[in-house]
Formats: sequence, structure tokens, C-alpha cells
Amino acid sequence: MKGLINNKWMRAAVPALLIHCSIGTVYCWSTFKEAIGQQIGASTFSLGWAFSLAIFFLGMSAAFAGRLVEKDIHKSSLIACICFTLGMLGTGLFIQFTHGIVALLGIYLCYGCIMGIGLGIGYLTPVKTLMLWFKDKKGLATGISIMGFGLAKAIATPIMEFIQNHAGIAMMFYILGGVYFVLMLLGHFLLKKPEGWVEKEDKKNEFKAMDMFKDKTFLGIWLMFFINIHCGLALITYEKQILKTTFAGMEVLTMMVALIPSITAAFNALGRIGYSTISDKLNERNTIYKIIFMTSIIITALAFALLAIKMGPCNWFIGTIVILLLVIVNAGYGGGFSTLPALLSERYGMEKISKIHGLALSAWAFAGITGNNMSEIILKVSNNNYNFILLATLLFYCVALAICISFVGNKKIEKKRA
Repeated sequence: MKGLINNKWMRAAVPALLIHCSIGTVYCWSTFKEAIGQQIGASTFSLGWAFSLAIFFLGMSAAFAGRLVEKDIHKSSLIACICFTLGMLGTGLFIQFTHGIVALLGIYLCYGCIMGIGLGIGYLTPVKTLMLWFKDKKGLATGISIMGFGLAKAIATPIMEFIQNHAGIAMMFYILGGVYFVLMLLGHFLLKKPEGWVEKEDKKNEFKAMDMFKDKTFLGIWLMFFINIHCGLALITYEKQILKTTFAGMEVLTMMVALIPSITAAFNALGRIGYSTISDKLNERNTIYKIIFMTSIIITALAFALLAIKMGPCNWFIGTIVILLLVIVNAGYGGGFSTLPALLSERYGMEKISKIHGLALSAWAFAGITGNNMSEIILKVSNNNYNFILLATLLFYCVALAICISFVGNKKIEKKRA
């Protein structure tokens, strides 16, 4: 019986999925933001800052929680469970009992700050444990967990829509808050590092974050990770609008356009497990990022060129290229997340991986603010010309590829501990 419970699946993979499939529902924001706006009398633009704050606090809490995660994964997983579910329940309360600016500030606090902290700590907590249990397949391990984060949207969206339609938006937060509390608490109890692994004693001031940013390799990883998220969010958050603009006038494809976001979400999840699993087969994990950036550059340049020179309505070929663009960007967006922990462990070893990974996730915090807001600014100054978003992301992807090659390179840094 003990062997059935005390193995890498029950002590690492299952609890990681329970936690990540819960917190990954942050990406369901577009499913209910309009309903919240109607309920509390706020614009979707002002509400959008709740999502931006959630991503910002996710990244920053992960950056500062590394020491806690290294020291005690059970304390960190419990904190993540409490903060995430309190944030959801608090959001429901403010939606139901307040209105206007009070409701808006309450949602910023609960969904943005409190839930965001639970997101960051919860995201970081299972990663090192997975890599310790799957020491020969670190990419597969982190891919499984982070795929759960990506799949959460596909799983939760229809459930959220059903509850909204039958019980209301506030009740949706109450019900799911309770469900996620149970799932994350179960993950908390199951999560355990392998027998025999002893954390090195954490000496005061042993790990200094600013010193990492003086390291050329880490700085390069941070920048290319930031750009990948920034570009991904710039396109993904305007996915529906880009599709509607591209397929305007093509009535036959109206129903198909509604299905494409589900397809791209599936590729986001597949990219998370696919790219990281492939990285296990390569001598150099940074090759994955070269593939991500090169494919993104090629498809973005092609889509931009075709849309720039088109005469009249879009045709099937241009529409297919735009769909392929969104598929490739989503896959690369997810793959960038799942390959990151294994790349960092390859460069810096396992001793301080939670701290280093958490610090790298601070790039997510800033990209969560800059990505969609860059698109918003471009649309305002260009009279809603979505092609300029493609041009901007194309330039950023070129910069990311240059950083990937020149800063991160191929040279492995000697591991301090296997």
C-alpha cells in the first residue's frame, strides 16, 4: 500500500496537476469579465486591470517565495491554497454585495492581489519536487504540471459558463472557490519530496537576487522569457478580434471562428508538454527557445506580409496562415513556460532552483502588464489596425532570438548537484 502512494506519480505528478489545474483558471478571465462588468457597473477596460494585477502578483510572489518553497513545500502549498481560494470567494462577495468603484477596488484586491499571491506560490511550489522525482526526465515532469496550468482554461470554461447561466456570476466564484480549495488541499497533503533528499541549510543572505541579474546567462534567460510572454499575451488577448477582422465577410467560416480559440488553447497545452519533453532528448535545452523564436518569426512575418498586401477581403490561404500564426504562438508561449525550469536546472543545478525559477518568473509579472497594454496602445494610435500588433511582435521575436543565441548560448554551466 505504501508503495502505491509513495511514488513519483502520487507524490509529485498528481499533486502538481491538482494545484496547477486549479490556479490555471486565472486564464478564464475573458469568460466572465463582461458579466462582472454588467453586474457591478464597470467597463471591461477598468476590469482588465484585475487580470493584469493577478499576473503581476503571480510573478512577484513567485520571485520572493523561492526561499519559502525551498524550506517547506507544505507550508507554501497551504499558503497557495488559502490565498487562491480566499481571493475567489472575496471576488464573489464584492460582486454580489457592492457596486461601482467599491466593487472594482474589491476585485482588484481579491482577484488581483490575494489570488495573485496564491497563483505565484502555487505555480512555483511543485516544480522542484517534480524535477527531483523525475531526475532523468525533468522536461517531461515540468511539462506535465505546467500543461495542467494550460489545460485549466479548456476544462473550466464550459463549467464556468454553465454555473453563470444557472446560478449567477457571484455563485460561480463561491462554488469553484470551494471546489478548488478541496483540490489544492489534497495536492498539499500528497506533495512530498523523494526520500533521501535533504535541502542544504539556508544560510542568511546566501542567495542574492541582484547578483543573478549581473549574470549574463540569467539576464538573457529572463529577457527572452519576458519577450516570449509579452508577445504571446499581445496576440492571445486579442485572438478573437484578430480572427473576426481576418474572416470578416467570409460567412461560411463564422462558426469555425468560434471554435478556433479552443483549438489554440489545446496547442497552448500541447506546447507545454511537447516542447519540454523534446528538450529531454536534446543535448542543449536552449535549442527549444531557438525553435520557438524562429518559427514565431517566420509565421508572424508571413502573416504580416500577406495582410499588408491583401487586396479586398481575406481568402482561404491568408485565413489559414493567421490560424497557423495563433497556433504556433500559443504552442511557443506554453513551451517557453514548461522548458524554463529544466533549462535553469541545467545551467545552475538543483540546489537553489526554486529561488532561481521564482526570480525568473518575475519576468511574467512585467509581461502581464506590458503585453496586452502594448496591443491596446497600438490599436488606439493606428485606428484599430491589428497588423501593427504583428509588426511589433515580429520585432520583439527577432530581439528574443538574438538574446537567445548571444546571451544564453549553448555552453552548459557545471552542475553543483545532480
